[in-house]
Amino acid sequence: MFLPVKAILGRRPRKNGTAVIYIQYCFSSDRRILLPTDLGVPPAHWNKRLLRVSPSLPKNFGDAEALNGRLQKMLRTVEDMISYALEQKMADPIAFLKKAWHPEFKAAELSEKAKEIEASGAPVENLDFFAQFDAYIKAKSRKVSSGMLRTYHVVKQRLIDFQKHRRAKITFDCFDYEFYESLVNYLTYDHIHHRRQTVLRGLKRNSIGTTIKQLRIFLRDRARRKIIPSLDLADFKIFDEQTDAIYLTIGEIRRIYDLDLTDYPELARFRDMFVLGCLTGLRFSDYTGIRPEDIRNGMLYKKQGKSDHWVVIPLRAEAHEILVTRFNKKVPKTSNGELNRHIKKIGQLAGIDTPIMISYKKGNQDIVTTKPKHAWITTHTCRRSFCTNEFLAGTPPELIMKISGHKSLKDFYKYIRITPEEAGKKIQEIWEKRGEMRQLADRTTIQ
Repeated sequence: MFLPVKAILGRRPRKNGTAVIYIQYCFSSDRRILLPTDLGVPPAHWNKRLLRVSPSLPKNFGDAEALNGRLQKMLRTVEDMISYALEQKMADPIAFLKKAWHPEFKAAELSEKAKEIEASGAPVENLDFFAQFDAYIKAKSRKVSSGMLRTYHVVKQRLIDFQKHRRAKITFDCFDYEFYESLVNYLTYDHIHHRRQTVLRGLKRNSIGTTIKQLRIFLRDRARRKIIPSLDLADFKIFDEQTDAIYLTIGEIRRIYDLDLTDYPELARFRDMFVLGCLTGLRFSDYTGIRPEDIRNGMLYKKQGKSDHWVVIPLRAEAHEILVTRFNKKVPKTSNGELNRHIKKIGQLAGIDTPIMISYKKGNQDIVTTKPKHAWITTHTCRRSFCTNEFLAGTPPELIMKISGHKSLKDFYKYIRITPEEAGKKIQEIWEKRGEMRQLADRTTIQ
């Protein structure tokens, strides 16, 4: 491997007439370092073309062949040190060389010396962007849910793809408005979805917003830890779009629960898991992690992974039947993707096929797609269905939030998905309870 390393002779002779031999390393066109050796020769006996001690060196200054042998050994050691720094993705190999080098240094000491430097309180920080992102994820691994960790990895992969697309390495020096604008344009129009059979380009606004949000949080975390200088991220706006999403009515959930799957026995456990989610309001990661000891006296006690707080959920008869009788208090293992695939088929078998139109923005365009309702069902439909059905039934939002885990009414109401007709009927019920509809009818009759 070619490395920009060479031996050079110092310009200033010492009192004995010799000049120190240095090993020069050029990290870039404007950054280099001179590493002193313990060797020195008179300038007249240094071969500038071959960069070595001349055979004409007088014997009182040492043996030329022996000195060149020692010099070559030091050059190889410096090359090994640089290779190590690059393999460890150190953003500043010069800083490492400055702290670690001495003429008697041996390549076998590399790992130990790096640990020693770090222990001394003056670590050579690896400022590679993705190495820092990996360190950030590792530090968060015991503090956040598995779902949040997946989000971090998804964001990292999108940034890796963007780096390939822009054909320029992402560094901590490149985060300006031009970078932000290029990233948003790439995510909107050019990003290719992974793990899809057909090529699909571009993300929805909320997915772009998630990427920008997590990138900002990461960069501010690195700045707070003084790993990088503070960055001005005021222009890194987070996209937010009120999404269209379906919920299933109590009647539709009942149809799925009562569905005869004699011809599709392999779908039964997925049907039961989905219904359980709709009747408890738990996230997929929470209700698939239910243990026997979580079920006591007709109630479900569960610590939510994302919000990290306990909820106590009364079990409806159907939910108790699923958990205790069908699952024997232990929910079968499956993946979120697998359940998403099967529940669409189950919804189709249950006849949940009302045409539903969903719209979202891509750039400045409104994208509208119409599919049967069952095609829009996902595991997240469970929580939306629970919150919306309880809201329509008159359960106070504050009580629903105790189970859903929402911390603000603003976030909670984003989950409520009712049609204008349902809203009108709900208002009518409230008026009827207050007697206003009857009063209006009475006045109409009198007139």
